[in-house]
Amino acid sequence: MTTADSIKPRQLLLDMYQAAVDAVSAARCLPEYLARIPAPSGAGRTLVIGAGKGAAAMAKAVEDHWQGDISGLVVTRYAHGADCKRIEVVEASHPVPDEAGRKAAARMLELVQGLTADDLVLCLISGGGSALLALPAEGISLEQKQAINKALLRSGANIFEMNCVRKHLSAIKGGRLALACAPARVVTLMISDIPGDDPGIVASGPTLADPTTCADALAVLRKYNIETPEAILKHLESGAGETAKPGDPRLERNQHYVIATAQDALEAAAATVAAAGLTPYILSDEMEGEARDIGLAHAALARQIARRGQPFSKPCVVISGGETTVTVRGKGRGGRNAEFLLSLATALDGFPGIHAIACDTDGIDGSEDNAGAIYQPDSMRKAAELGLRPRAMLDNNDGYGFFSALGDLVVSGPTRTNVNDFRAILIL
Repeated sequence: MTTADSIKPRQLLLDMYQAAVDAVSAARCLPEYLARIPAPSGAGRTLVIGAGKGAAAMAKAVEDHWQGDISGLVVTRYAHGADCKRIEVVEASHPVPDEAGRKAAARMLELVQGLTADDLVLCLISGGGSALLALPAEGISLEQKQAINKALLRSGANIFEMNCVRKHLSAIKGGRLALACAPARVVTLMISDIPGDDPGIVASGPTLADPTTCADALAVLRKYNIETPEAILKHLESGAGETAKPGDPRLERNQHYVIATAQDALEAAAATVAAAGLTPYILSDEMEGEARDIGLAHAALARQIARRGQPFSKPCVVISGGETTVTVRGKGRGGRNAEFLLSLATALDGFPGIHAIACDTDGIDGSEDNAGAIYQPDSMRKAAELGLRPRAMLDNNDGYGFFSALGDLVVSGPTRTNVNDFRAILIL
């Protein structure tokens, strides 16, 4: 029988995170879907393209399991590459696009020119593809897109809003890549980092039809008071940035599959909890909102369980996923998972018996070198001994600095997959 004294909290939390990441790896998830895809007929060839933090690992899985000749190009984040032999891997910047991403996107469009109805395009898409596949629409500079992207990242806009804007400022997103592939058949395999797993939002849907409009993109920019260059306003107001729409006959032969999701990761973590003799509870795989607000809510739930046995009895583990946001007001080294955890820490203030982990499944929390961090009941005492001021550090968006000082950062390195945030709270 499992008792609170027999549990090793830190190791259990780390084991849960590893199980979550392993469950959504390309090597585990992609092969079964490849088996469903008919090879090209006649003289048709197979071309592989893709973008995202998991694109290189997905390309490697295709090379290992596809029966037949392949060639192609994928773009992934710096340090997220893989040892591919037949599919070229290009690395570029994330979350703010750079010239390497622009060149890779332009080459990808060139690569798909002249395809026939007998050809097959395998498109490998994962989170991060919006920034990595950066080809501005005509009349818009890369520098202008970079500025808009930075402003949106700092504004608190959610992923649906950000990708709406990105689609309408792009020459390749919002279904345009699929239109460029026509009349070839396009099959898209996706690892979803989107709350709710809408396939058209993952990496801004380069191969899927898009129901949103230029007017929707303008509304987002105005909602967050984003300073917008005249060229972008003209592009959106004129309708020149309109995307491929549902019902377009050039897309009717295409298929798409979501091969890995946040829910898959959470269920794998839950199985790890159950194997340790505890009861797991999955709250949701699509939590959104300010990271610090989600932290406060999780802290309140954890205290209610610890004090009242409601709505769950302890010992137990509460698990959640999704994508939080951070409205940046300070100058600290943040990351939304570190921000969530520091908010939780200040709210719990050393409450006994509660441990927590918050990490990004891609292994990189924001733009730092850590996946996230771990909170323990003695974290606040240790912080006081070090002279840290947790609330001031939270106000400065410095969750990284706080947990780095405690030695409680989780540094996994790039995982080459991405289904967004992973959070777990152990209540003993």
